[in-house]
Amino acid sequence: MPAHPLLAMPHAAAAGPRLAAPLHTPATTVPCLVRGAMCPRGSFLNQQQRPRRLLPAAAAAKPGAIGSAAEAAAAPAEGLARSLQGVEVFDLSGKAVPVVDLWKDRKAVVAFARHFGCVLCRKRADLLAAKQDAMEAAGVSLVLIGPGTVEQAKAFSDQTKFKGEVYADPNYSSYHALEFANGLFSTFTPSAGLKIIQLYREGYRQDWELSFEKNTRTKGGWYQGGLVVAGPGINNISYIHKDKEAGDDPEMEDILRACCS
Repeated sequence: MPAHPLLAMPHAAAAGPRLAAPLHTPATTVPCLVRGAMCPRGSFLNQQQRPRRLLPAAAAAKPGAIGSAAEAAAAPAEGLARSLQGVEVFDLSGKAVPVVDLWKDRKAVVAFARHFGCVLCRKRADLLAAKQDAMEAAGVSLVLIGPGTVEQAKAFSDQTKFKGEVYADPNYSSYHALEFANGLFSTFTPSAGLKIIQLYREGYRQDWELSFEKNTRTKGGWYQGGLVVAGPGINNISYIHKDKEAGDDPEMEDILRACCS
C-alpha cells in the first residue's frame, strides 16, 4: 500500500545562528504514516539534519553568534535573496508574483507548507493565524506558500479559513532555491508520526484528495517546509527556519521576536 505524503508547515531559533537540537527518537513503536500501520523503533532514518538559523539584525553580535553581526546577517541573507531572484509564485487569481516582491516593500512572515493537503501544515497555519493580530499591529503581513496548483491553494484557503495571503508554487522553484529538505526519510519519522496522531486527536484532518493529486504525490509531498521573516527590502531576510523533518515547527516566540519586536 503506497505511503501517503503528509502535509505540514513550520519553531525556530533565538538570535544568532545555532544548530538545531538533536532529534529525539521515542523508544516505543511509532506510526508508519500509513493508515493502520505501526513500525518498530529504528524503522526510519533521519536525513538532512539542517541547522535552524536566526539571522540577527542587531548592530552587534549577540552571545553565541557565529562571527560578526555583519557576517551572520548580511552574507546569508544576500545569498538567499540572490537564489530567489526570478522565482515566481501565483496568487489565488492566478497572477504571477516574484516571490521577493512579497517582502520588497513591507515586512512579512512567509511560511512554506509541505503541501496543501498536509495535516501538519494546517496546524501550523492555525498557530500563525493566532498571532496575526500581533503581526498586523506591528505592520507585518502573514503569507503562506505551498507547492501545488492555484486550485489546490484555493481549496486550502477555503478549508482552513486562513486569513493570511496564500500563494501557489507549482514548479517548486522557491523550495529548490531555499534548499528545503526533501525525501522519503525526512517525511516518515517517528516524531512526525506521533505529532500526526496528536493532531487527529485534536480534530485536525489530512485532505487525502489533495494529498493524492499527482503533482503532490510525485513532488510536493516529499518536500519539507520552512519559514522566513523578511523585509522591507529584498535582501533584508532577518530570520529563516528550515524544517529538518515533517512537523518540525519553529518556535512561535522566535518568530514574533524576529518580526514584531
